Amino acid sequence: MAAITTIEDLRLLAKRRVPRMFYDYADSGAWTEQTYRANTSDFEKIRLRQRVAVNMDGRSLATTMAGQAASMPVAIAPTGLTGMQHADGEILAARAAAKFGVPFTLSTMSICSIEDVAENTSAPFWFQLYVLRDRKFIERLIARAKAAKCSALVLTLDLQILGQRHKDIKNGLSAPPKPTLANMINLATKPRWCLGMLGTKRRQFGNIVGHVTGVDDMSSLSAWTAQQFDPTLSWDDVKWIKDLWGGKLILKGILDEEDAQRAVESGADALIVSNHGGRQLDGALSSIVKLAPIVDAVGDRIEVHFDGGIRSGQDVLKAISLGAKGTYIGRAFLYGLGAMGEAGVTKALEIIRKELDVTMAFCGKNRALADGSNDARPLGRDNLILSDEAKREFGLA
Repeated sequence: MAAITTIEDLRLLAKRRVPRMFYDYADSGAWTEQTYRANTSDFEKIRLRQRVAVNMDGRSLATTMAGQAASMPVAIAPTGLTGMQHADGEILAARAAAKFGVPFTLSTMSICSIEDVAENTSAPFWFQLYVLRDRKFIERLIARAKAAKCSALVLTLDLQILGQRHKDIKNGLSAPPKPTLANMINLATKPRWCLGMLGTKRRQFGNIVGHVTGVDDMSSLSAWTAQQFDPTLSWDDVKWIKDLWGGKLILKGILDEEDAQRAVESGADALIVSNHGGRQLDGALSSIVKLAPIVDAVGDRIEVHFDGGIRSGQDVLKAISLGAKGTYIGRAFLYGLGAMGEAGVTKALEIIRKELDVTMAFCGKNRALADGSNDARPLGRDNLILSDEAKREFGLA
């Protein structure tokens, strides 16, 4: 096998090894996928300012995100169906993240349950919560996250209803795959994946099946989830969840300055600038275009994180330079997981760390973020070069 040097290498390998419906679930967006594509392509409008004859020694990427130490300003994003990219995928990704020293976030719609991940890992992880109509279930879910000693709750605000995801509809997405002829033919070409799935018992939504009255198989789960995403979600619910949780709270899905102000007023510890990977409102602006305006709107009253379109360490550098205090990778780690399991997640993190560190050096900086040391030269907007048109687009004119 050729050397793997980029996230794109991992993506191509994952595409060969992961069943089509699950690869498409990870690597697609809503409707025309305009916003999904913009999340990555808009990074290309930002150029970097190279500096020379600057002391590049003693560089550090270390920081904290929502009070948790991180070896670099990167966390693993919550992604549904992670355990369908690779058997026991959430456990493997959590282990890789812990060894690497970055936060891991478990999705409500994970295959491995909260308890599965807690029992098979040693480091605290974060839990991502969707607000569902069944509030008693939400209370139990939060209690389970507390019992598992999750160190932060990530509340997703941009999935009150499900975006129109054409590939998922056409593929008949389900976990586990339904035994249709098309699925069986496709699975026959993925022996490595099938062997892994035969060796695990975790093939359904572990946080839901067996924890909700009347949901004990795939058919009852489908009916339940179709009715459960709550379009009435409000900022009052955010307060209720904050009080119920009592710990670090991160709000995910902020893409507007007014909503960012509401996030500050809610008392949350951090917000994540995100458009759900382009999987909800197609035609929305990319996350990176909205980052600087939101950072400027909230100042230092709340920690601003970034999610959307990161495929390299240079993308991380650009987001940090625009004011983010941390970033999240979703598809980048999923490609690694689908390609090579835990080793693939580690490889994805290694690639991003190397690219971030080297690029930071070429920009003449020695810290990803300010750390209070006298010789610190942290990343900032002076690292970046944008055309006048791009400055207006990114809210920097």
